[in-house]
Amino acid sequence: MKTLQVEIREKLSTDEAKRMEQILRKNKGIIDVSISASGKLVMNWDENQIEKSDLLKSIENAGLHLVDAKNNDEHSHSKEDGHNHASLQFLGENTELYFAITSGVFWVLGIVLSFISGISETLVTSLFVIGAIFGGVFTFYSAGNGLLKGKFEIDFLMLFAAIGAAILGKWGESALLLFLFSLGHALEHYAMKRARKSISALSDLTPPTALAKQNGALKEVHIEELKVGDIIVVKPNSTIAADGVVVKGTSPVNQASITGESIPVTKRPSENWQNEIEINKVLAEHRAFAGTLNGNGALEIKVLKEAKDSTLARLIYLVKEAETQKSPTQHLTDKFEKYYVPSVLITIVLLLFAFVVLDETFQQSFYRAMSVLIAASPCALAISTPSAVLAGIARAAQKGVLIKGGRPLEDLGGISAIAFDKTGTLTEGRPTLTHAIPFGKNTKEHLLQVAIAVEALSDHPLAAAIVDGGRKELGNIEIPPAENLKALIARGIQADWKGSVVHIGNRRLFEELTNAQVPTEIDQKMADLESTGNTAMIVHQADEYLGIIAAMDVARPEVISTLAALKKIGIKKMVMLTGDNQKVANAIAKNIGITDPLGSLLPEDKVTAIEKLLEEKGGVAMVGDGVNDAPAMAKSTVGIAMGAAGSDVALETADIALMADRLDNLPFAIGLSRKAKSIIKQNLIISLGMVAVLVPLTLLGTIAIGPAVVFHEGSTLLVVLNALRLLRFQK
Repeated sequence: MKTLQVEIREKLSTDEAKRMEQILRKNKGIIDVSISASGKLVMNWDENQIEKSDLLKSIENAGLHLVDAKNNDEHSHSKEDGHNHASLQFLGENTELYFAITSGVFWVLGIVLSFISGISETLVTSLFVIGAIFGGVFTFYSAGNGLLKGKFEIDFLMLFAAIGAAILGKWGESALLLFLFSLGHALEHYAMKRARKSISALSDLTPPTALAKQNGALKEVHIEELKVGDIIVVKPNSTIAADGVVVKGTSPVNQASITGESIPVTKRPSENWQNEIEINKVLAEHRAFAGTLNGNGALEIKVLKEAKDSTLARLIYLVKEAETQKSPTQHLTDKFEKYYVPSVLITIVLLLFAFVVLDETFQQSFYRAMSVLIAASPCALAISTPSAVLAGIARAAQKGVLIKGGRPLEDLGGISAIAFDKTGTLTEGRPTLTHAIPFGKNTKEHLLQVAIAVEALSDHPLAAAIVDGGRKELGNIEIPPAENLKALIARGIQADWKGSVVHIGNRRLFEELTNAQVPTEIDQKMADLESTGNTAMIVHQADEYLGIIAAMDVARPEVISTLAALKKIGIKKMVMLTGDNQKVANAIAKNIGITDPLGSLLPEDKVTAIEKLLEEKGGVAMVGDGVNDAPAMAKSTVGIAMGAAGSDVALETADIALMADRLDNLPFAIGLSRKAKSIIKQNLIISLGMVAVLVPLTLLGTIAIGPAVVFHEGSTLLVVLNALRLLRFQK
């Protein structure tokens, strides 16, 4: 099975998308089809049964138009925003709304004049007819398209009911039905367009051109022409055109469009920019993203990704793709509708012949059948879940959280436990110098100078942490270099400095050198540091112990407050998975608030741990970096990738990606998921509840077509507006 992902020009309503999906599924070799509100079409197909060229033809034969038929696999983005009524939009994208309002004006005039004595009934009827025509234009167009494709859609049923009412001489009710149905459709499209625009706005963030340095001069080029390795110049207060590493200049950059961070991040040149080739390995202070806004300083940036592969392009692509992934509730409602709609049609046919067994005329039976048809139509049910999913995904994207479909949007709110990878998720992901403790008459400054001089010769991650941390503490003082570095495997290192031999290492190294235990004071202090998660090392020069230096992968600044927030919203079990020994794991967990630290784990052990959590808790989220933790993330209910900005692997692996390298977006994502689930439930209650109330009332003849239409269309609009509340979700 292969997957085709293309963009179409049409922005279809929920009903229109369903109809197109059903039409396309009838083609041989097409396994499944899903179309999003923003124009993304995802299709699974069997290459042994159908060629790709025939696949594209089937899409065009269905009446859909590809945004880029020549290169449909690229991440292109259309700014058009119409729906399947595009050929009728001669007054702009709000033509349907204008027609609906005109229809309403004529209907109101007809109602008013009907109460004035002396007014010709023919004039009143004429006003109703004109109102019905304006209200029925778009309904007739959609119903006709459906019939041509062999489908009886809700538009056809409503048109049929309106024509039936007119045949019975009830022109006022016919005009009211078409007016409200048309108005409801127009307002639904308008409301859904608000959610789409939150996503479409991302496409406008990247500037069309960039200033590139070529042969010492600046030249304006289209961003599609930029190649990896090019140098671009970004002027103050302008938008960055490509993903890359800063090579010159310092400036604050607003990254909200990518990471959701509200505070600008200061960007500085990388000393190693000439060797940088992967943006996800560049430190945050050196990397820049397309679509972010530069501050008051000029920057020069080396391009590391072409425009079509930029983080913003990937984000837009995946957000649109996410809209095609239906939630469990949506799958349930689709199955329900599959059986519900035929049942309604059978019931309507039976009601048409009620006059055979009841003491009433055919006209009365027909009128009741039309009233029940309107009351039972599942318009609100069809739009209730997709509208909430679309709004939820759009709101998450605004905050730098990529939720890849309706399933993770719903599932995240139901988890009761979260498992965290330690390194790079709960911690910074790189060691930091934490302690420099001198012994005897030695000073801290001397201890650090010796350690810096020797460790500067080593390429070990701990060495880099000691050098960086030590230089920050000592400032710009000149330190004589060491020489003759020798690695002592599993024990430490040795080098010459100022005419004497320096050793830095663990207890074992000095026990071998001195044939004795290290001094009790040093041993105890090292034990204290190790109990809190530090890696401690002894510094020894000539025949003297200078002191201890220690480094550790420190917790992220926001991790304690984030875990506290998670606990507050009901996540009681928070597990840390790490390859570090259990003693270190316990120490870190105690400091940051983890409830269950699990240490000494291999990658396969993490998967086993997730399986046990699933058995205990049912719903478990796994938070990791999206690469080493991929198996565990795949096993969990919801996989969440940290710091996915710039990382294609993390974006592809996870169900949810936190674009910023910040854990404190997690409570927001869980809160949004819970709110989305709540709104979906509310919408289901509103839509099904309205049907449950209206059907008996219309069946018994308690209410006529007019009130049925008002409540029916009102419930449809209500569920859409209720879903749009997610666009304003904050906490």
